[in-house]
Amino acid sequence: MKFTKKTHSCVRLEKDGRTLVIDPGGFSEEDAAVGADAILVTHEHPDHFDEGRLRAGLEANPEARVWTLRAVAEKLSAAFPGRVRTVGHGDTFTAAGFDVQVHGELHAVIHPDIPRITNVGYLIDGGTVFHPGDALTVPDRPVETLMLPVMAPWNKIAEAIDYVREVKPRRAYDIHDGLLTDVARPIYDNQIGALGGTEHLRLGSGTSAEL
Repeated sequence: MKFTKKTHSCVRLEKDGRTLVIDPGGFSEEDAAVGADAILVTHEHPDHFDEGRLRAGLEANPEARVWTLRAVAEKLSAAFPGRVRTVGHGDTFTAAGFDVQVHGELHAVIHPDIPRITNVGYLIDGGTVFHPGDALTVPDRPVETLMLPVMAPWNKIAEAIDYVREVKPRRAYDIHDGLLTDVARPIYDNQIGALGGTEHLRLGSGTSAEL
């Protein structure tokens, strides 16, 4: 499986000539969803879901499909009938040849005064990849590659470190890093790498790795 990091929380997975894109939001490239055979969206926040980017992907490939939670599906279903599927915790499905399991129900707490919205994470191909969206959900099975949210209004580095320790992946790649300045990146790299207990990696936007 080829993994390409896009800006912020958007990732692109390729296998057997097919492409799966997760969370092409407003911080990611305008063509982040173009070329996708399947698109997964974890929740409705604009850094994870951008309607224009999803529409571009669906219009570029008439066979492309979207799997997401209800709040996002309601914004797309009328324009793309039959191409948007609603999912929730515990669901399983196949998207563009990838086996997907849905884990989690709620966004992490930003502040007690801010109501929590729905958020789902996606476990790909039996644990090869897990993308949690904006939550620190721990799947009920081993994870080889964790997409690790490292910088957000709802988390701090101690929580990211403890999350890696709890999931115990073989490796963790940074995502949700659009707000992280270059001067801060070495601090996060050193502390998560030293304390997380697993291989900690970071890719620049547009660069790839084999999983």
